[in-house]
Amino acid sequence: MNKITETEKLAATCKVWGFLKYYHPKAASGELNWDNQLLEKLPLIEKAQTKEEFSLILENWIDDLGPVKEIAPIVAPKDVKFFDKNFDLSWFNNKLFSKKLSKKLKFIEENRFQSDEEFDYKFDGFKKLKNYFDLDYNNKNSRLLMIFAYWNLLEYYFPYKYAMDQKWDLTLEQTLPEVLKAESVNDFYVAFMKMSTKLNDTHVEFVTYQGGKSRYFFPATGKIIDDKLVITEILGDSLAEADNIKIGTVITKINGKTIKELAEEKRDAICASNEASYLDKAVIRILLSDSENVKVDFLNDGKSETKSMKWFDYHESHRNEFKKGAQKKKDKFKLLDKNIGYVNMGVIKPKNIPDMIEALKDTKAIVFDMRNYPNETWQEISDFLNAEEKRFCDYTEPYLKYPGRYQWVEGRKAGFANKDHYKGKVIVLLNEDAFSQAEWTAMCFQTAGNTTIIGSQTAGTDGNAVDIDFKGFHTRYTGLGVYYPDGRETQRVGIVPDIEVKPTILGIQQGKDEVLERALLFIQNGK
Repeated sequence: MNKITETEKLAATCKVWGFLKYYHPKAASGELNWDNQLLEKLPLIEKAQTKEEFSLILENWIDDLGPVKEIAPIVAPKDVKFFDKNFDLSWFNNKLFSKKLSKKLKFIEENRFQSDEEFDYKFDGFKKLKNYFDLDYNNKNSRLLMIFAYWNLLEYYFPYKYAMDQKWDLTLEQTLPEVLKAESVNDFYVAFMKMSTKLNDTHVEFVTYQGGKSRYFFPATGKIIDDKLVITEILGDSLAEADNIKIGTVITKINGKTIKELAEEKRDAICASNEASYLDKAVIRILLSDSENVKVDFLNDGKSETKSMKWFDYHESHRNEFKKGAQKKKDKFKLLDKNIGYVNMGVIKPKNIPDMIEALKDTKAIVFDMRNYPNETWQEISDFLNAEEKRFCDYTEPYLKYPGRYQWVEGRKAGFANKDHYKGKVIVLLNEDAFSQAEWTAMCFQTAGNTTIIGSQTAGTDGNAVDIDFKGFHTRYTGLGVYYPDGRETQRVGIVPDIEVKPTILGIQQGKDEVLERALLFIQNGK
């Protein structure tokens, strides 16, 4: 007889249950409580010792659902252009399955449920979201239900599944033993969080609502450069001053661990599309402590100095947020020397655009600083920049009549036929802080025809973020694929700069903005 392991059984059950959830007319239509069906079958599956016994349970399950009406062949509309990098049902031929079971699955695929639902931003891939809101994760089968539902949601409805570092199947196989052996709700969340990091998508967060733990913060934030943490912004003036922390201060170790070691330790807790974005997200966690007493090693003039610091709660350590006048007001736009305009895309709003155009329309160049998150100003600005209408992106979205397949959808257009468009050079500054809407807006500005991107790799997460909120935790993923009209990818890659410049430790200490300086040089000499 062919023995079978617990992980093999559960991984295969997860796939079959998810496939039937989205494909079988009785399950996909919502006629059955599909979660309860799984909970009823799990004890039987646990008892199965051999491949034959296991296959028979799944065969009987499908038979008990009643006959599936034969409607094959289902012809796809002629105007649908498929994107199939994510689509793979080859697991029907799993070595654990009998030939009979594989045939049944293939028949259901060919005679699948035909949804009338139109895909939009409110699309709910869980189908019956409320079933998962308040599960008791002390119960093993409730944990499995949650993991099965989440894995299948991403298996069928995550547009960038193909771009992950490791196969989603392997992530399932690695996660199941952790979920089974979880001895507490927290153990389960740790396993779930680790699973979510495998999406390699900067949009993904995993936050638990478990109170009780005190958190203490460093009174400033910064960037990781050359495996050191360099302070770029003070968050609590008086606390920073007390420890002589200023812009350009360099941290090499915290509690005896190097910045590289600390960043490495967070791999199972932070999801990011690329390394630049990962290090950016790691800073917040590195400058956070469970204890208020923290040993910090600073580098001053090449000499290392260890300080025993006291860190404070959020309100105290981020005092500048709450103190009137502590945060310098940032200009929405301004005129720099030599007839060059500057626009801070993180501050300017649609209502400010007419004034910006009036002030900067006769400049020789405008620098759009998008090392931040813009405020839906793409349309008004591209109407000013572009001489004609141009498409700047295309989307892939789930094709709901064939779950797991995607279709190409024509994306957005920018600009219009405008002989009064801006005639100067257009410069866009980007770095790892530019994510999602910032990246999409940069794609839009690239259609102006005289645009140069200066800076470094962006976060590489484009498309809408889908939030999933439950009683104990919150997570999210990207729901739409975003591509250039010629098919070039943006996920994980980001917006590629024409001229790459990264800030240096020395530059930060000297109070320079090296990326902006490089842009001004380019405006002067064209290279």
